[in-house]
Amino acid sequence: MSHYDFSAQRLFVETALAPGVEFVPPPEALNYLLNVLRLRAGDPLLLFNGRDGEFLAHLAEVTRRAATIRVERLTRAQTLRADLDYCFAPLKQARLDYMAQKATEMGAGRLTPVITRRTQARRVNIARLKANAVEAAEQCGVLAVPDAADAVDLSDFLAAFPPGRLLVFCDEDAPIANPLHALAGRSGHGISVLVGPEGGFDDAERAAVTRLPNVARVSLGPRILRADTAAVAALAIVQATIGDWAC
Repeated sequence: MSHYDFSAQRLFVETALAPGVEFVPPPEALNYLLNVLRLRAGDPLLLFNGRDGEFLAHLAEVTRRAATIRVERLTRAQTLRADLDYCFAPLKQARLDYMAQKATEMGAGRLTPVITRRTQARRVNIARLKANAVEAAEQCGVLAVPDAADAVDLSDFLAAFPPGRLLVFCDEDAPIANPLHALAGRSGHGISVLVGPEGGFDDAERAAVTRLPNVARVSLGPRILRADTAAVAALAIVQATIGDWAC
């Protein structure tokens, strides 16, 4: 994406997009366009909805409190969500916001909160999780906004885990210190990356995870990482070895 014009304002919308479509943005988007970005009639912007691709559009019929968006032409075809789930023990809200944004930037296709015994926060605001993913997608040129799943207990997560799927288990006690070696040659019908809470998984949880048929235990290095930092480290390792960076 080195050729991409990152100076253009991007906006996620729920509206179906096609050339010639006109619509009035919802109040929060309208406020952002007119009062935060201070756009005026004729100013261009890029729209995407995660379904139809990205479109060049412009503001039309702008008044002090209202505006219409007119869609012009397709600029990029829609891409599919990566079959890459980022599964994490929920964090306190500010750090959870950061984690959702970075996981989106790193190409996760789904964000799944997993409740463990040492999880700090057991209630997750899924709407806020999704909003942070949308914000990151707007800023980074992402077309396929990741899904945000409801929180699930670790035991239920493991019981429902598809047997053919690869689980990349981020474990400080992993037997292979080099994560690149641990992932070499690994494959599956999709990839899930599992990162635990601060304090890590307990012994019973670790044993339950490693009983799955297709697990790659991965160390994230010699230092203890905060859980939100681990999101970036884990997804970078996966993307660089068996993900879309390796293509």
